[in-house]
Amino acid sequence: MDYTIRFMPQDKAAKVRPGTTVLQAARNARVHIATRCGGNAACLMCKVEADTGHNSSLSPPTAAEQRKLGPLLEQGIRLACQAKIIGAAEVRLPEDPLKAAIRKQLERQQEDDLW
Repeated sequence: MDYTIRFMPQDKAAKVRPGTTVLQAARNARVHIATRCGGNAACLMCKVEADTGHNSSLSPPTAAEQRKLGPLLEQGIRLACQAKIIGAAEVRLPEDPLKAAIRKQLERQQEDDLW
């Protein structure tokens, strides 16, 4: 049985087999998730936000995730290279830091233009 995983805010989805990592599913959906370590939970670049708790559609956090993320796990942050899909899921990718800075600057400029 395949599961659908949806990536937000891109609103792209992929059907994957159970046990597929979120990182591999993102590649299947042509969604870019940055990583330097090749999926070894070393670089922390592949953080995504997912549902937490007993209704989670992702595998429980690995020991590597627990060591690396600590309290971020409670906020729903997971490593895409370690989290495996065990049901239909939706994850949110954080905004690219450069794009976020540009967006904030444009918002400030718009506010200034109003005066």
